[in-house]
Amino acid sequence: MTLPPDSRHDRLRLLVLTPEYTDFLWYQDMLSGDAELSLDATWCPDLIDCDDLIYNASFDVIVWDCVFHAGCESSFLQYLTVSGGDKPVLAISAEVGEEKGREMVAGGAADYVCRQGLEAWGFRRSVKCLWYREQLAGLSNGQLGREVASGFINRDLFFDRLQQALLRAERSNSRLALMHLNVDSFRSINESFGYQKSDQLIVQLADRLRQKLRRVDSLVRIGGDELAIIIEKVEDSLDLSQVIRKLVMTVPEPVMIDGQSIVISASLGVATYPEAGDSPEELMRRANRAMFEAKRDTGTSYRFYNRELHISTGYQLRLETDLRHAIRAQELELYYQPRIDLATGEVRGMECLLRWNHPKRGMIGPDEFIPVAERSGLIVPIGYWVIEQACQRLQESAELGFPGLVLAVNLSFRQFHDPKMTETIFRIIFNANVDTSLLELELTESAMMHDPEYAQRCLRELNQLGVSFALDDFGTGYSSLSNLQHLPISLVKIDKSFIQDLGKSADAEHIIRAIITLAHSLHMSVVAEGVETKEQLEFLQQQHCDEIQGYYFARPMPWNELVQFLTQQSRSACL
Repeated sequence: MTLPPDSRHDRLRLLVLTPEYTDFLWYQDMLSGDAELSLDATWCPDLIDCDDLIYNASFDVIVWDCVFHAGCESSFLQYLTVSGGDKPVLAISAEVGEEKGREMVAGGAADYVCRQGLEAWGFRRSVKCLWYREQLAGLSNGQLGREVASGFINRDLFFDRLQQALLRAERSNSRLALMHLNVDSFRSINESFGYQKSDQLIVQLADRLRQKLRRVDSLVRIGGDELAIIIEKVEDSLDLSQVIRKLVMTVPEPVMIDGQSIVISASLGVATYPEAGDSPEELMRRANRAMFEAKRDTGTSYRFYNRELHISTGYQLRLETDLRHAIRAQELELYYQPRIDLATGEVRGMECLLRWNHPKRGMIGPDEFIPVAERSGLIVPIGYWVIEQACQRLQESAELGFPGLVLAVNLSFRQFHDPKMTETIFRIIFNANVDTSLLELELTESAMMHDPEYAQRCLRELNQLGVSFALDDFGTGYSSLSNLQHLPISLVKIDKSFIQDLGKSADAEHIIRAIITLAHSLHMSVVAEGVETKEQLEFLQQQHCDEIQGYYFARPMPWNELVQFLTQQSRSACL
């Protein structure tokens, strides 16, 4: 096992902790017989000198004779692993058996050998393995973690460090905190500067953060835009909060890339031992969950994992499991809310709204299960199922004597993550053999932000098939005139929040007027959602809104009830 010349020290720097000089000479003699090793060994027989050497000198491997301690073997090993800056400790004892070895490794030692029967080859092998492993980690570890500097991601190193930190915390009955930091909008940074420059940004960020940490704390890069920070010996919540605040204040400091000053933000999730878990996997999973909660806030922010979040996570997981079963068991169904043409008073079309009839909990609203479906990716197959159902209803409505009704289906942003979205929708439409001009796909502008070019291409291809598109929740997000001009949008929907503010806010009236004027100038129709009162209806009529949708005319209803509603509307029109 030989490292390349540029990635290893010229000399192996060894610290030997043993009270007997003859033992030091013995260890030294066993290692000196290896031509690959250029040894620089230091003997330390005294505890006072040990402390001075640990803090002020630099060593690659520590060889520790277990009789050398300050009264407690396990406590001294903990001192070595923490104060030694994670340098590997080779423990040596006269005790035979695997149990002693497991005890030493669990206590923080990197390896264990027994004095009895110890010979040169086995000793050299143990020392060299630790030295080479330290060299490999050193490629990415330096003071801040050169794994960050080189762009090297070492999740194994991280989990190993976290496991050792947890063992130390358990033995000393102390608390520990794990922070999961994710740089916001890192994809955009990659696209703007390239991967190499983006890695340099992570390097600079990690370097700054490392300067705010204590010597016992660890920082490791675990993903392209992710850092993990292990905070040991946490005295209390105030102590931890101070550390977090330092890190949060450090993140927004400008970073220089290619001579440009870049300001970034990041989301931090914090999980503490023992409150949030007692294993590396548990802590990481829960810190990750807290990090995603932090992303709800704008700018650099952090969230602690707590019991309420734990309960929520457990509930979300159960809901996801039930939802997977619901797809197979056909528990999902569509409700339909009519859209009324204000010029004629007739039903112009319907919006398909997803409902879940849970066998135990009854009807579950979309606000509860749609976010779960989107996070899990289940929304993609569900979305295609909804389009299939809509095409089937288009056939049935024509057969029942209601031709020309438009069915609108919501497209999730997750659909645009599917590289076969256009192909799949085309196949569904082709198999259904329906008039494509009667199928309308509703999407929000944020749904296309993942890959705007791909999303625009999909919309154009589907539009060539005759499918029309509506922009949902217009006025609440990023929508702008320039964006609308590049999309095959034929209809915009005014978000119900503006409709509900009519009569309460003059701003709402101005916004609605502006949206209608803008849409009509681009030859687009306008639908107002959430219309519930006569006053709202009259205002929209005065502003020449094209269609309305809301409880004032009809609530969402199952297909059978919708057919009865349409029949009654048809009879009323004939009178």
